[in-house]
Amino acid sequence: MNGTSEGPASAADLDRSAVTEGDQNLAPRTARERPAAYRSVFTAAPLAMAVVDGEGLVVSANDTLGALLGTDPDALTGWAAADLVDLASDAGIWHAYREVLRGRQPRLRCTRRLKRADGHSLWAQVTVEPLADAGDTPGLLLSVADVSARRELQERLRHLQMHDPVTRLPNRALFFERLTAALEAETYEHGGTGRIGVCYLDLDGFKAVNDTHGHRVGDRLLAAVAERLTRCAEEAAGTRAGGAPLVARLGGDEFALLVEDSTGTEQVADLAETVLAALQPPFELSDRRLSVTASVGVVERHTAGTTPTALMQAADTTLYWAKADGRARWTLFDPERNATRMTRQALAATLRPAIERGEFALEYQPLVGMEDGRVRGVEALIRWNHPQFGVLAPNRFIALAEEDGSIVPLGRWILRTACHQARRWQLAHPDEPPIFVSVNVAVRQVWDSDLVADVARTLEETGLAPHLLQLELTESAVMGSAGRPLQVLKALSDMGVRIAIDDFGTGYSNLAYLSRLPVSVLKLDGAFVRGFQYDAAPDAGAANPADEVIVEAMVQLAHRLGLTVTAECVETSDQATRLRRIGCDTGQGWLYSRPVAPDRISALLGSAGPGGAGVQAAGKP
Repeated sequence: MNGTSEGPASAADLDRSAVTEGDQNLAPRTARERPAAYRSVFTAAPLAMAVVDGEGLVVSANDTLGALLGTDPDALTGWAAADLVDLASDAGIWHAYREVLRGRQPRLRCTRRLKRADGHSLWAQVTVEPLADAGDTPGLLLSVADVSARRELQERLRHLQMHDPVTRLPNRALFFERLTAALEAETYEHGGTGRIGVCYLDLDGFKAVNDTHGHRVGDRLLAAVAERLTRCAEEAAGTRAGGAPLVARLGGDEFALLVEDSTGTEQVADLAETVLAALQPPFELSDRRLSVTASVGVVERHTAGTTPTALMQAADTTLYWAKADGRARWTLFDPERNATRMTRQALAATLRPAIERGEFALEYQPLVGMEDGRVRGVEALIRWNHPQFGVLAPNRFIALAEEDGSIVPLGRWILRTACHQARRWQLAHPDEPPIFVSVNVAVRQVWDSDLVADVARTLEETGLAPHLLQLELTESAVMGSAGRPLQVLKALSDMGVRIAIDDFGTGYSNLAYLSRLPVSVLKLDGAFVRGFQYDAAPDAGAANPADEVIVEAMVQLAHRLGLTVTAECVETSDQATRLRRIGCDTGQGWLYSRPVAPDRISALLGSAGPGGAGVQAAGKP
């Protein structure tokens, strides 16, 4: 009872007994017999494999690997595994392989393009990992799987993903992939010109083709355009060493040609010229003959410091310039013009807040009687005291204010400020005839605000008499007015406010129509007055008789219609003399005074005329 072996046998004992005494065919292989079994499996395995020793040389390869590479597996013995499956051509893969070989990394898996003995190629997934049960001898198992079919499918899917189905050109995604790669530092630091160019083009009036002929015809036209652009790129490839430019459809009717390693602006500009010429001949599309032009934005610069976003923003801006300049042309990116555009955008973004912050001020330019030289009125001219760009004249921001609608609150401020100032002059000089103040009005103020109510409220608030307020509108805004604009002008005129047409002679010049408008003043455009050159200086230029005849005729007709005439841009006494002789009522210009602050106007009131000390002195720079 002491637990000796005389008791019943255990299950483990029976198993051991079976191993030592039973049928040897049922027992596991001994360690000595195991390599032979492994060898048999290795040789017959459907997976291509090779055993690699610690030096990276093939010890043995199975039949599947030999068949995959098109050679006798025994011939592979002694080969460097890295050469066999092309591991050394990629620096990253080569480093990882060396780490596996030294036991510092557990596995390497990569995809390589292998070349068979018969010259054909295949894509293979290569795996390198330590060989299990290798004993004291270090070794690796190299396995190779043919993934050519999968790779081909992936490439087909990628091609579909990266190409436009209509034109079969590379699409926006592939274009930006190539552009990004071209701008990477390692691309241009190891050879090449280090420059890049883009022709960004848009078909002019393509929407009309879709609307008139349908989208199917539009798609065929896009495909035909793509063919011509491709030929342009192929022709360009014959004249340069960098290969053909990449032609891509970026969407809609927008295309781009990417010139890598460009040789300079001239090369990209020549390509743009070639493109425009190629698109000139009409397109024969079955039973239709269509013509199309394109606008092209051209950008060429150093790749260093350039980003895809910045490059394409410049290209887009330049394309916009090409369209704005008249279409059917190419335009080169201009940094100065772009800086102006950026400044314009910055001004537009800060215009409304600037009104609230009180960054605007008014200056006043006298309107002087031609007969007696006395100040009859002043024109209020706005200035923007911009904290970044300094004092800005109205031509820098008024168009922006009209575009975004901020001209309405800005116009109210100008009207109120000018009327207050005119009333202060009147009160400060009770013995002088009161002067009127002339305020420019934009058409959008007529449409987007109740101008009549604004004027009435301002006159009541300031106490200024209606006849001391003159509102100036451009000729193109007044001539042909109908509906609400005409009603507004009549209401203001009935109120007693003077209506003046500014820059007269540059637009419609329909004098007969003036008789039906509530207009009381014509301001002749300075272009006519500049023709009155009578200075003795040699470079003053000759008088223009045509300008004199035209001005005299306009003055006579205006007077017959009961209108007064103001001449703008009067700069010399000879001009003033001639204008006075042909009957102009008032003059405005640097001869009398530049635009000045309100206190300078007080000094001019009561002056004796252009020959006296007041007005003439103020007119000197």
